[in-house]
Amino acid sequence: MIVPLLNHHMKSLGASPTTAGIIGSCYGILQLFSSSIVGSWSDLVGRRYALLTCILISALGYGLLGLSINIYIYALARIPVGIFKHSLSISKAFLSDLVPEKERPHVMGRFNSASSMGFILGPVVGGYLTELPSGFYITSLLCTCIFIINAGLVWMMPRTMDKVNIVIPSSRLSLHNNLISKSDNTIHASKDLNGVIPTRSAQTLWAQIVSVFKKVTGVAFSQMWDIFLVRLLIAVAVMLYYSNFALAMEERFHMTPRMTGYLISYGSTLGALAGFSLGPLSRLYQYNSYTMLLHSSVLTFFSILLYSVAPKMWIVILSSTFLAFSTSIGRTCIVDLELTLGHKHGSGTLIGVGQSVTSVGRILVPLFSGIAQEYSPCGPPQLGAVLALASIFLMYKSKSHYDGSALSKQKRE
Repeated sequence: MIVPLLNHHMKSLGASPTTAGIIGSCYGILQLFSSSIVGSWSDLVGRRYALLTCILISALGYGLLGLSINIYIYALARIPVGIFKHSLSISKAFLSDLVPEKERPHVMGRFNSASSMGFILGPVVGGYLTELPSGFYITSLLCTCIFIINAGLVWMMPRTMDKVNIVIPSSRLSLHNNLISKSDNTIHASKDLNGVIPTRSAQTLWAQIVSVFKKVTGVAFSQMWDIFLVRLLIAVAVMLYYSNFALAMEERFHMTPRMTGYLISYGSTLGALAGFSLGPLSRLYQYNSYTMLLHSSVLTFFSILLYSVAPKMWIVILSSTFLAFSTSIGRTCIVDLELTLGHKHGSGTLIGVGQSVTSVGRILVPLFSGIAQEYSPCGPPQLGAVLALASIFLMYKSKSHYDGSALSKQKRE
């Protein structure tokens, strides 16, 4: 509801385009660094506690946004949201803790479908409310209320669902065991010896900061760099496809903004529906997320390439159809692959680092898109097709390193 209205609201507060761009960039930078930290922190203190904290602070930020009568209050309101609005990432980590590995793509697909429905309905509701007197403030208040309701739902969750899977060096296992034995609550070590779950009171703030730093740097310097690079390439490729979509449709096919909006909504709806196909597809591929990701990346490449050279409108619609399915499936598969390959690092840390990688793409895409548009309106998607092809090549070269058959066997077991 809020995101499509932000630029219009900043303009109404008297902000110049440069000022609006600086505030938007600062928000992106906050998201870039905070996603890994908050994700890793959720591994330490528990998903339920981290999710509740993020939701409540985000509600505070959106409430302050609704009170923004000048650009300074607006900029201040974006700080807590930029740091703590990671409820989707922590929810994914929560789900990955609660479901078996072989069911994870199916559950993640349904979760992404629910998120996509929010992106479909939200702009419509926000657009309607903003036409009312003080519409932006009403929308911000409604957004704050929704966050508070979500916090209440999280609070009502059974505490037994608050599971984490953290990594603790073997030299510290005895220390944690001693701390846990003194606690009134019984906490069990994980079966695969990935770590011990400490209580929040057993850790000082400094110990949490050190642990978060070690976990994030452990992932950053792990052998998973190629999977994160694949994620970056695919994310940039898809964002380049959408970066000048409305302008390209107007210049190439003389489409009105309303018709372009219908086409974007059509793709978003298909993406939501595609999430429900992850279960049957996983069984068809024998739970081999690597192969599913490779094939979805190939489909993404051909869809973007087809759009970039499409002479007719029906070809654009066809490419949008295939791209909606391939990106929805690929987004779920790469998260599942990261969690399977890096399970020892903790799901919150892995998902947080993955979100940081995507944030890097959001910073790079405006620059790449602007340069490519100097060449042609079709320049951004053509560059995106090249990057998608590079990700396919990288995945093929890494096939021996990430043995897909072994991963699928591990999931079936």
